[in-house]
Amino acid sequence: MLGGHLIALFRAASLLAVLGPTCAYAADIGYLAPSGVSASEFPSPQRPVAPIVSPGRSDERHRDSLDETGEIARRLVLKPGMTVGDIGAGRGYHTVRLSPLLASKGSVIAEDVTRDYLIELARRIERLRLTNVTLALGEPHDPRLPASSLDAAILVHMYHEIAQPYAFLYNLAPALKPGARIGIVDLERPTSEHGTPIEQLRCEASAVGYREIATYQLAGDGGYLAVFSPPNKENRKSPRDIVACEDRAGTR
Repeated sequence: MLGGHLIALFRAASLLAVLGPTCAYAADIGYLAPSGVSASEFPSPQRPVAPIVSPGRSDERHRDSLDETGEIARRLVLKPGMTVGDIGAGRGYHTVRLSPLLASKGSVIAEDVTRDYLIELARRIERLRLTNVTLALGEPHDPRLPASSLDAAILVHMYHEIAQPYAFLYNLAPALKPGARIGIVDLERPTSEHGTPIEQLRCEASAVGYREIATYQLAGDGGYLAVFSPPNKENRKSPRDIVACEDRAGTR
């Protein structure tokens, strides 16, 4: 009988040894700010929303060969000392490359709605000994980021997966400092095929009050980078005044 208890205790200790780091990472990951305006206050998108299927888009070596992070950083004029939000960070391709670029006085806030992705990213950050990265859990309608915390935000190949895009963009705006920019990277294809037609993106961002600054074609198969400025608090529309855009790709 005693032997059975010892075996059970050994198994429990072994399980805790395996789960311990994961539990510790999970305990440290949460929302950084209170919830914003409820998704129910906004119109639903009038086009398909792609499912979240992977924490990464493609082979990182291939993306490095195109200098994807470097090109985005140059277009958004990201500099040491800035705080940048990597929205929908996944396995952290851009997070771990932006971290040294922003240097010790800057920081990356890596946000995602999938806790398991953030747990894996926490392990990666620890392995690489990155000290200027904060992990943030978000919701499908709200990134849950502190007010005026970001000098810039990037949403890379994930906009088409946002279940409530109008609510998400609206609730993201307060986290952006005056003069901040957001860069949205996506492919020129229907949202049902894991892209966002640029005209669809322009319409939806404009509906929330964002203003387009510029659009760039990224190298290789990187898609486009659309840069927007957020609406000011004073001229933001009421959520119920936002009108959903038609499906420009005709996929419904």
